[in-house]
Amino acid sequence: MRSYPSRARAVGAAALVAACLSACSGGSGDDAPSQKYVNGATFTLAATSDPGSLDPQAGAGSSLIQLNAFAYDALVSLGAKGDIQPQLASSWTVDGTSATFTIKSGVTCADGTAFTAQTVADNITYVEDPANKSPLLGAFIPAGATATASGSTVQLKLAQPAPFLLSSLSNLPMVCPKGMRDRASLKGATDGTGPYTLSQASPGDQYVYTVRKDYTWGPGGASTAADGTPAKIVVKVIQNETTAANQLLAGQINAAQIVGTDRTRLSAAGVASSSTPLLLGQQWYNHAAGHVTSDPQVRLALTEALDLAQLQKVLTSNTGGPATQLAVLPPAGCQGDSVQGNVPATDVDGAKAKLAAAGWTPGSDGILTKDGKKLSLTMLYDSALGTGASAAAELAASQWKAIGVEVTATSQPTAAMQGAMFGTGAWDVAWEALNVNTPDQLLAFLSGLAAPNGTNFAAIDNAAYTAAATKAAAQVGAAGCADWLAAEAALFKAADVVPFANSLLPTFFKGATLEQAGTIAPTSIKMLG
Repeated sequence: MRSYPSRARAVGAAALVAACLSACSGGSGDDAPSQKYVNGATFTLAATSDPGSLDPQAGAGSSLIQLNAFAYDALVSLGAKGDIQPQLASSWTVDGTSATFTIKSGVTCADGTAFTAQTVADNITYVEDPANKSPLLGAFIPAGATATASGSTVQLKLAQPAPFLLSSLSNLPMVCPKGMRDRASLKGATDGTGPYTLSQASPGDQYVYTVRKDYTWGPGGASTAADGTPAKIVVKVIQNETTAANQLLAGQINAAQIVGTDRTRLSAAGVASSSTPLLLGQQWYNHAAGHVTSDPQVRLALTEALDLAQLQKVLTSNTGGPATQLAVLPPAGCQGDSVQGNVPATDVDGAKAKLAAAGWTPGSDGILTKDGKKLSLTMLYDSALGTGASAAAELAASQWKAIGVEVTATSQPTAAMQGAMFGTGAWDVAWEALNVNTPDQLLAFLSGLAAPNGTNFAAIDNAAYTAAATKAAAQVGAAGCADWLAAEAALFKAADVVPFANSLLPTFFKGATLEQAGTIAPTSIKMLG
């Protein structure tokens, strides 16, 4: 769910992604391209949080999405310029509410089982079943879709046209037959067609992936037989970014995503990096009954009490900028700014007036009360947001305290954030970055059934958003972008969700070269001597 990275491009909670390939920024360091590739080496990657269950269709946190990329493939892949490339499917056609895919021959699962069109249909049927509660439903496969297989062909029928269908399907990992039959086995193992297979899982510590030497069907014909391909990939759970940066400089790991201030010293040391734009600061309110944030006036007041420009600087360690729209991961399906002029501006006096009009009065301790209940907030923020998150959360809490709001702010790892947001509902305000590259991928999170029955974890019910999004969804691709941006604007005006900071997510790497698209592309990793 932190969605910033995603091939979910996801659900971070929903963590969800796309591409800035190669070294978009950063120095050449000691890993210049002139160095020779070495074979049989191990690539070690730092992960900011443990993914929890490894079932690739049961979660959308950024750590899980990265691990999925090692072991699972999708029907198609998304190029850096938004072009759709073959992966498990060799060809396809899309016509209104119908899409047909021809599955490549010779693709095998890690256990040698043939990957077939029927397996694709089974995957889609599983995700489409609401009883399975997959957060990928409505995000990477439209709700109401049905799939049937005949020979090497999959026929996909949609309930209505999907404006960015192929882009969304590039994020849907396909599980092999054994895993489909025994879903419980996927919690701690893998069963996919990807270039690596999980050989060791030590939750909270590390995950070890071993290369498949027979893999030849990667994007653009990528193969694990290429020089420099790691024999193993070790993903170490390192929650502290400073620790990860130190290990990277010492050569103990090969790559790490660094959101906070440690990026400065890594850049100064000449460590190479690749960066992806993303929405980092995103504030969610719990609209569900029983929460003080279910009151629209409370949400507006809480938003007006904040200095969002200041929070943006603190959260991004002064390296980011203001938010522009919800779907920013490249190649973004829409270009524009739905934020400016629509998110309520800072107005502390106005915030106090709204709360007073709603019946909140100061108690003896200065905290506002109503009907004997304090205006008290449980605020959760994802530890994966980086070193600036704690300081920014403290700043937000102090600005709310200034208008009489009591706040308990707690940092949570991504898996715990998802458990609260999609499950227990024990939160009022959440900072979780949900990153996608097309706005239709957000529909299920911003409307529809509330969690735990659906993926609308904030229980948002905004008629203006739904109307504009419905109009946008009936158009193909970028033709609906004006309506998508209007839909987002409706959310922001009501303070249903508040985006406040964009940033660049850098992946620093040493002793290897790589390309990233939010997630690191496994077949792009090449070890250097």
